[in-house]
Amino acid sequence: MTDTRSTAWDTYSQSKPQRRKTNANGETTWFNWTQYPDHGPGVDVLRLAPGDSVLDLGCGSGGNAAHLAAIGMRAVGVDLSARQLDKARERWPGMDGMELHQADALAHLKDAVTVFDAVYSVFGAAWFTDPGLLLPAVHANLKPGGVFAFSQRPPVEGCYGCQASYIPRGPDEDPAVVKRWDYEPAAWELILKEQGYADVSASVISPPPGSRRTGTLFVRGSRDHGPEGHLVLRRTVRAPAGGVPHHSVHLNPTSPDAVTFTRSGRLSTRVPHPPEE
Repeated sequence: MTDTRSTAWDTYSQSKPQRRKTNANGETTWFNWTQYPDHGPGVDVLRLAPGDSVLDLGCGSGGNAAHLAAIGMRAVGVDLSARQLDKARERWPGMDGMELHQADALAHLKDAVTVFDAVYSVFGAAWFTDPGLLLPAVHANLKPGGVFAFSQRPPVEGCYGCQASYIPRGPDEDPAVVKRWDYEPAAWELILKEQGYADVSASVISPPPGSRRTGTLFVRGSRDHGPEGHLVLRRTVRAPAGGVPHHSVHLNPTSPDAVTFTRSGRLSTRVPHPPEE
């Protein structure tokens, strides 16, 4: 894969710390939503049962997907970085129930022949993909009642929509730049609802006690149990403060119309280290 984003994430993987051998409970596999070890909700928020199929968008070195496979799910991990996937295969060789693919998240969703019981992203592709494209693609690949959940850092106040993050390279090289999408929880709730998701919730998980001050944005929605497909619905919505001022939404996942978000503010930041993978 020659995608420049793939090269950028390969570079990032060189500075990414490795997942611990065991967590605080002595377990060799576990699921982590936040950037802090042994903190935050568990896998139960995905409403999975043994034998269910689940897709990890931006799986990195595979820790969360490996845990799901270890407890009986069929876990599919997708990542742009070949180096991250190599780490996953080295750490979890021959893990039954886990398969890994190097691919762009949108391209994989477009080509997928499986509909999933859940799709999730932990500081992964959901953060770095235009939600106007990703949300309908995920929705189309969820079974009725299936859950989509993702976590990332909360936005910086006043900086919403498409933002720039950079990945340092060599001392004489310009940093690699990747795009990310940031909104306040209330705006995320609005966006998911307008894309046809039900049971939508979004909040910031408080950090653990101590000097850390940055929480974790956690967003969750599900595909309704109603009939498949959507009528195309177009409307202009006024979002709450700290979100998208106006946007036009098309709810048909197969519609060629793209969702356009107006942007209020810009902020370029270094890509933070996500949770242990």
